[in-house]
Amino acid sequence: MQKRRRIKHEKSFGERLAEEANRFREAAEALPPGTAQELLLRRARQAEHAARLNEWLKSPGPQPSKRDRCA
Repeated sequence: MQKRRRIKHEKSFGERLAEEANRFREAAEALPPGTAQELLLRRARQAEHAARLNEWLKSPGPQPSKRDRCA
């Protein structure tokens, strides 16, 4: 059986998504208005949205009350 190759990331998933969004925005600013620029801006928004979703999923959320916990 083959071993899975592991990649050790130096930055968190959210940080990588934020950097990707910034790269897309910078690339879009360099282009004239048009379809290509809109596609890059869409990708930037998608990366920002994914970063927000990731933070939301990582948050602890509402904690169970003392009454609901097992003793």
